[in-house]
Amino acid sequence: MKKTPIVVGNWKMKLNLKESIKLAKQLKKTIKRTKGKIEVGVCPSYTSLYSVSATLAGSQIKLGAQDMFWEETGAFTGEISPLMLRDYGCQMVIIGHSERRQNLGETDAMVHKKIKTALNQKLLPILCVGEDFQQRSENQTDYVVIQQVTKALEGIDLKEDDKIVIAYEPVWVIGSGQAIEPEETEHVHNLINHILIDLFADNLVKTNFRIIYGGSVDSTNVNLFTDLDITDGVLVGNASLEAEEFVKIVNKVK
Repeated sequence: MKKTPIVVGNWKMKLNLKESIKLAKQLKKTIKRTKGKIEVGVCPSYTSLYSVSATLAGSQIKLGAQDMFWEETGAFTGEISPLMLRDYGCQMVIIGHSERRQNLGETDAMVHKKIKTALNQKLLPILCVGEDFQQRSENQTDYVVIQQVTKALEGIDLKEDDKIVIAYEPVWVIGSGQAIEPEETEHVHNLINHILIDLFADNLVKTNFRIIYGGSVDSTNVNLFTDLDITDGVLVGNASLEAEEFVKIVNKVK
């Protein structure tokens, strides 16, 4: 049985405060009556979270953050606590995005700690995994995904009400404007599902996890992925920065 699909927009470091509020207003106006059919979320930059949260109040669009620290409080200059995210009304958080792994040296061990803390604070973690171009050219895709998923999740004591989203994002297509073939996505998503079966009880794998695709998703290709039985939604980058395009994606998934 297909799970409730989820569509999340990652705004990255591309919109200032004024632009973020404008986009949030447009989405609130056009994305309605989604409850029970689809889950929609947006992840603005930290500096826009408060204002976007206020703008989206009363809508069914959920607020997420693009990252968080693994401690709830302490002397961690420049970091953002999950408690702070909760204060702003965040319900989800992206963890382990390839841009943080590549540019900021985020490790699998860091990702693991962030997943645990997000679950403890009842934030929906969106775990990003995927291979870069060199790893793909060396036929290392399966190995990379197995390592990233396993190291992020092994040893986690998953409760019945803990939910996790895993986003497969092949690094080499992010921002390229060209998504991978659906068959490749299906293979990796099935691989992720098998990893989860090795780590968790069958009933938890069936009910507590959703596996989604990210990487140059737009309204012209989204259904190539969401029509796959093993795919439960999409993580959208550039196409989430334009209200009309993001709404088209949401409507096609819905």
